[in-house]
Amino acid sequence: MAMKQWAVALVALCAAQWVSADLAWQSALTGEHRAAENRARDVYRHPQETLAFFGLEAGMTVMEVSPGGGWYTEVLAPLLKDNGTLIAAHASPNGGSYARRSLGGFLKKLGENGDVYGAVEVVALQPPMAVSNVTANSVDLALAFRNVHSWLRADQAEMMFAAIAETLKPGGVLGIVQHRGGSDLSLEQMKNTAYVSEEKVIELAELAGLELDARSEINANPRDTKDHPRGVWTLPPSLAEGDKDRDRYLAIGESDRMTLRFVKTAD
Repeated sequence: MAMKQWAVALVALCAAQWVSADLAWQSALTGEHRAAENRARDVYRHPQETLAFFGLEAGMTVMEVSPGGGWYTEVLAPLLKDNGTLIAAHASPNGGSYARRSLGGFLKKLGENGDVYGAVEVVALQPPMAVSNVTANSVDLALAFRNVHSWLRADQAEMMFAAIAETLKPGGVLGIVQHRGGSDLSLEQMKNTAYVSEEKVIELAELAGLELDARSEINANPRDTKDHPRGVWTLPPSLAEGDKDRDRYLAIGESDRMTLRFVKTAD
């Protein structure tokens, strides 16, 4: 093949690959499987930019830790359905009533759309074992979105980071998005407000043998004053104060968030 023809073929191949990638993201972000209220929150959560920052690629084994109602699962499942593996490490069915309701709602969501969610592998979080049924050194990318405060409240944060680190391959990545508080916050303040200092998250990750690789301001919100009467739940989407100062909190938007990428060093 002449050099010019080879170059044209290469450009065409690259273009086709980019079109496929664009179509995959478009389907994941705007498909009918996504709830309208979830799509409306993309402006605060920046899912495509966030997942790209964490290094999501086709063919990966990805573990979403504590996926809750499945906001990010709606995006991850179609991206990985034919191009990787998605593990949802959710609450234990033998946990308390909140854990059971959360898991039940998540399973209902998956069961109602097998075309999108049929390949999602669901495993349980079972203290003190934490992540169970996930092979050690098997996960390329673990993701935890706004979970660290919950682990702190349950006095399980060190255990959760250690369990996640164990599942990661050497060189694997843990991506953390968390409500961001100041460095002067006490542990009790973190538990009560759900704002956690970056220093605390980094400390927990380092205790588990993970190294901070990069940080991003993708999910930053400078309008968030972080002094709300009911912590992060004062802001959307919870709006825990009801109609009181509702317009002010809507104008602030969702909380200011850190976006941190950690890497597991070689064993």
